[in-house]
Amino acid sequence: MQKHKRSFLYFFSWLLIGVFFGLIILLARGDISLTINQNKGTQDHALSVKKPPQSKHSGYADAVMRAAPAVVSIQTINWVDPDPDENASEDVIQRFLSKKSPHRPRKKAETGSGSGVIIKKSGYILTNYHVISNRDEVRVRLNDGRVAVAELIGTDPDTDLAVLKIDLKDLPALSIADVTKLRVGDIVLAIGDPFAIGQTVTQGIVSATGRTRVSQNTYEDFIQTDAAINPGNSGGALINVDGEIVGINSNIYSSTGNYQGISFSIPIDLAQQVAEQIIANGTVVRGWLGVEGQELTPQILRSVELDSMHGILITNVDKNGPGYYAGLMSGDIITSINRQEIISTNDIINLIAAGRPGDKFLIDGIRRRQSFVTTAILGQRPLMSRQRIINDGEK
Repeated sequence: MQKHKRSFLYFFSWLLIGVFFGLIILLARGDISLTINQNKGTQDHALSVKKPPQSKHSGYADAVMRAAPAVVSIQTINWVDPDPDENASEDVIQRFLSKKSPHRPRKKAETGSGSGVIIKKSGYILTNYHVISNRDEVRVRLNDGRVAVAELIGTDPDTDLAVLKIDLKDLPALSIADVTKLRVGDIVLAIGDPFAIGQTVTQGIVSATGRTRVSQNTYEDFIQTDAAINPGNSGGALINVDGEIVGINSNIYSSTGNYQGISFSIPIDLAQQVAEQIIANGTVVRGWLGVEGQELTPQILRSVELDSMHGILITNVDKNGPGYYAGLMSGDIITSINRQEIISTNDIINLIAAGRPGDKFLIDGIRRRQSFVTTAILGQRPLMSRQRIINDGEK
């Protein structure tokens, strides 16, 4: 009996020893495995740190890089005689100097600034008329630092546009966007040289399209944006997120003269049509009817005893104009031209301007509550006029 007891104790002791060493081996394997996993995790982490972070939003740097080289800064110079009051102390000395003396006061330079857009690699630049109007000299500075004196090719005050030309090689040119696809809410970027501090990019959205009655231009079809446009931005580019130009930055709506959140750009399709005519002819040729008018209001309709009507009330007819020879009279209401309904003054302005001298226009109207039809042969619109061909009553 005692012999069996000793055998059992002997067996049990070896069993405990085996379990003990087994636990040690298992723990050792667990430590090795944990160490490997930890090391592997450390290696994976080290590799992930070396990789550059992937961003889904890279901003608009690519669009700016494509467009910015073709946007230029413009400096204008006027040479004027110095103000005598500024040189009063030299008056006595000047009495003893001849007119040809090199010591006589020289002309003084009055400078201005603006922006422009290279539209052709041959050197044609589009800018605003008011940037270069009545200037003696115009200089252009490119984004790459080159400077050139610009030649004035022609102007169109009615759209506030002008075309310059510079003689430099390897010039960039902007890609033209399809403005018909531009929508309210689209992101746009304004590039120009505000306050002559250097090329600057601002961001906004398209706030509205087809804006009128916001400037002194005869022909208005503005893109409204909240991208910041300040003095010096005029003539610069409004681009989309693909780096294509959609408009020429023109003016702002402001009570202070500086940016207040409402800016206007001339659509590039209109600007391009004007530029092509200026490059080809030195000027823009438009049709002319020779009438003035205003949009119908409830008060006007009551005065002519009409309840409801679309059209334009003629308020004045030029006696040397095509409208006069077509029989149009003050008090007539034009309801359609070439079968296109006239709703606003902008409609008739654009229809007539799109015509060419010699074009026949079929005009439907009402005179003393009776319908009439007449045909007018367009003349050529007088050049360099800043007055609206139709007075909308608000200018």
